Amino acid sequence: MNTLLLLGAGIGVGLVLIWRTLLPPLPPLLARLERLDRPAIGGGTIGERAPSPMAVLARTLGFPRVVSRSTSTDLRLVDRSLDEHLARCLIASCAGVIAAPALAALLLMGGVAASLPMVAAVSVVLGAAGPLVCATSVRKEADQRRRAFHHALGAFLDVVAINLAAGRGVEGALDTAAAAGEGWAFSALRHALYRAKVMGTTPWTGLDELGASLGLPVLQELAASVGLAGDSGARVRASLSAKARSLRARGLADVEAAAQSANERMSLPVILLLCGFIAFIGYPAIVRVLQGI
Repeated sequence: MNTLLLLGAGIGVGLVLIWRTLLPPLPPLLARLERLDRPAIGGGTIGERAPSPMAVLARTLGFPRVVSRSTSTDLRLVDRSLDEHLARCLIASCAGVIAAPALAALLLMGGVAASLPMVAAVSVVLGAAGPLVCATSVRKEADQRRRAFHHALGAFLDVVAINLAAGRGVEGALDTAAAAGEGWAFSALRHALYRAKVMGTTPWTGLDELGASLGLPVLQELAASVGLAGDSGARVRASLSAKARSLRARGLADVEAAAQSANERMSLPVILLLCGFIAFIGYPAIVRVLQGI
């Protein structure tokens, strides 16, 4: 009787998940309106693609609850939709859940039996670690994009300072500098300035919103400096040039730190190989000593 109840409950849950996957619910109106406020990175607006069945299943299982605010900011920066991230989290969790039973089956084929509670506990831990692994991957990619944006922003500030020295206004200098470069960073700057112009706000307000949306405090600082020049007529050309020099120095420091970290990681395989060689050489002697005792 209990077996029939469990089978019926499992079939019912499976039918509900299949129905929610094949007939996904319509997104709420607020989510559709928020797409208009998202910055365009890479030539398009994030979230315009239809959700995949994996993303719908992840939403049904409650995966959006594990997505933090910082992860959402990183997703906007790397030009990845929330549905795509949820699908990846679901795949990683499923892979973690399956990994432990697969390893236990391999051990059983080799004559080593693993206890069922241990296998279940490892499956739960690996399944729960799936979203964490995806969030860590997004964080690393977002950090790389932030470093690239800082590099592009340094060039942008140099062009802005040159245009201000040539007698252009603040808005004209920003537009000219944004149109002078290529890549996703300059594309995001152009979109922010164009959106501010269409919405009837100041360009530095658009830059401040872009910095807040993508988690770039340096862009918000730039917006405050440019806004000071636009509102009160302050001379900020020297401060913009100094900011550009500091960004270049910061970029060089980041490159040197990354090179140093790569050198340290390269020494790890050599150490492991040396430890394996020592164990291989010393194993017969240790066995003989233990047998003699």
